[in-house]
Order: sequence, then structure tokens, then C-alpha cells
Amino acid sequence: MIAPLPTAAPEPAPGAEPFDNRPIGVFDSGYGGLTVARELQKRLPEESLIYFGDSARCPYGPRDQAEVDRFVQQICTWLVGRDVKMIVIACNTATAAGLAHAQRSFAVPVVGVVEPGARAAAHTTLNRRVGVIATKGTVDSNAYSEAIRHIDAGITVFSTATPRFVEIAEMGLKMADGPIEDYLSEAAKVYIRPEFEDIAREYLEPLRRCGIDTLVLGCTHYPLLKALIGGVVGRPVTLVSSAEETARDVDHILRRRRSFAAPGNVPTSAFFTSSDDTEEFRRFGGRVLARPMDVVEHVDLPELIVS
Repeated sequence: MIAPLPTAAPEPAPGAEPFDNRPIGVFDSGYGGLTVARELQKRLPEESLIYFGDSARCPYGPRDQAEVDRFVQQICTWLVGRDVKMIVIACNTATAAGLAHAQRSFAVPVVGVVEPGARAAAHTTLNRRVGVIATKGTVDSNAYSEAIRHIDAGITVFSTATPRFVEIAEMGLKMADGPIEDYLSEAAKVYIRPEFEDIAREYLEPLRRCGIDTLVLGCTHYPLLKALIGGVVGRPVTLVSSAEETARDVDHILRRRRSFAAPGNVPTSAFFTSSDDTEEFRRFGGRVLARPMDVVEHVDLPELIVS
């Protein structure tokens, strides 16, 4: 049993608006969850963020679900210890493996990225044929299939594990040095090599032949490859990224709980990684976030005490 650290929003003064300037905690297995952080900053510009990228243990996709669940409990415990008012699991694999457990364990709201993406897909599809691409762990969990069918049991879901897309996204961020590659990467965020297109076609052609009209990008790395994926599946297929939908859910939860940061609050962003190479995380994470990261700190997460 994990002993969570309780936290509560400060009580407002009589007649005052109940604002809460504490940060929102966001975490992922690496850089990909920064696509969610970016959408949060766009939608909620006065909110502060604490982001943790577990790059030392990335990728989560091939790992056992029970192991990933332990990682989720460990990171959430660390974030709650930093007095966050809410936690966003900005990783599809971690959401599938550990969201429910985290929601039972911690006093702050914990949200994942699967349900918002599933809801958007169910509401978008016209022919009720939806594709899902994700890591092996997410696909094997059936999290998206179950969430989509819970909304509309008549939707047929075609799920495919596309683990090399994570590798492609990170390789594209770490493109070969050179003026041409650097210019193209800055313009497109991820430099797409010709061989990446062959891999994408191998993954996506079977889904396209299934007649899908909606495709869920079921990994937070995948929005970085939106141009590549969209080019292969074609314009008739709508791509759904859970990052924007998750930011909308966070907005709604803060609104219902009356926990927004005070108007005019000057937000702060703090970035942490389990990787020893904080400079690499700062450089390439800044490209995902679409703005520079000033400082990234290394964190050795404490071991969980399980009783």
C-alpha cells in the first residue's frame, strides 16, 4: 500500500475568489509528454508546471504493466511531495498501466491521456471505423478500444503497435548536424529522413485499407510525426492527438474545482529528468516544447516504501 502525501487547496478568505497558484504536475517516460505540457501552456497560460521526464527508464512501451504502474506510483509520490494541485500522466502507456491505481492513491486529481483522446475519436468518426497507433504496452492493454467502445459500442477499432515511431521521433529531434538538416528540423520540429516514410507506410497501409476515417495518435511522441503520418494515411483520415483534448479536460477540472491560478499570476515552469544527461534533455525537450528550457535538473527518485 502506497502512503500518499495528502494535500489540499488553501482556504480562500471570506468573499474572495478561491484561486490556487500551486503548479500542475506533468510526467512522461521522456520528451513526448512535453506535447501535452505545450498544450497546457497554450490553454492555461497563467498556470505553473512541474514536468518530469523519466528518460533513464524510457521507453515504457515494452515493459510489463505492473512495472510501469510502480513507476507511476513513484513519480506521483514525488510530484505530490512538491505540492502540485493536480497530476497529468502525459504518457499513454503509463495511463493504461497506472491511472486507476494513482487516482485511488492520491488526494489530488490525477488525469491521463487515453480517455480524452478516445472521446475525441468517438465524436469525430463518421463511418465508425477508428484506427489507433500506440506502443505495444498501450495496444496490449486495450485501453483505447475499451474507452472508445464505452462511448459508442458500435465503433470498430483497429489497433496497431507502432513502437518504432518513438524511435523515429527522437531520431528526428536528434538529427544529423548540418545547415540543411538544421533548417528543415527547425521548420518542421522533427527532421524526417526518407527511410522514415518507408517505416510509416509499413505500419499505416493496413489501417488505411481497413477504411478508417479517424486515427488516434496513441503516444505523446506521435504528434511530432503528424506530417509524416498524415501524409501516409491521406486527407480523408482525421488525426486525433490527445494532447489538446487533455489540456481541455484539465481546464474543465480546474474550473469545476475553482482551482485556477489567480489572474495575473506569473507562472513558473520547472523541468526534471531521471537521465544523467540534463543538457540533452534541455536541448531536445526544448524543441518538443517549442521554446527554450532554461534549466533542467537531474532527480534520483526515492524508492517506494511498500507495506
